[in-house]
Amino acid sequence: MPDVVKNKVKFGLNNVHYAVVTEGTDGTITYSTPKRIPGAVNLTLDAAGESVQFYADDMVYYEENTNDGYTGNLEMALIPDEFRKDVFGEIEDANGVLIENKDAKAKHFALLFEFDGDAKKMRHVLYYVLASRPSISGSTKNNTKEPQTETLSITARPAPDTGDVKAKVPQGSAAYDTFFGAVYVSTPEE
Repeated sequence: MPDVVKNKVKFGLNNVHYAVVTEGTDGTITYSTPKRIPGAVNLTLDAAGESVQFYADDMVYYEENTNDGYTGNLEMALIPDEFRKDVFGEIEDANGVLIENKDAKAKHFALLFEFDGDAKKMRHVLYYVLASRPSISGSTKNNTKEPQTETLSITARPAPDTGDVKAKVPQGSAAYDTFFGAVYVSTPEE
């Protein structure tokens, strides 16, 4: 049986997509068709959760780590207007003006993205993400033009219906080629 080539390192970030979550009255989650967000710059995610310890007999008798997902930042060249409308509920009026309203409610979404590796690419999905509105900033031009980026603070939590936080799909697997066509959902084994 031939050896499967595995990555030793990862680098790069590309193919960032999002798919808006719809929660059914029975609690099931469905996803819209993923849409690409061009201009990925940086993604940082820190694990969220705590270590739970129970003491008995004068020692740690039981210990467990909880998985509350991830918190972090997604830095993009620009956050597209389509994302602002789909996720943040901003409205485009008849004059083409994009309006942010105080009563708009942000929607959860799945975040799909890809890392390169030294041997193969790896695609990831975070199933239940909520983003905060990005800050607004700008600066004057001088002798050089330095692009200003926009950053979303995100939290990725377990999906309410399955408890799944994320999945990763290596290049060459059955789900790899169709990964950005629909959010990958695990099929239970029979």
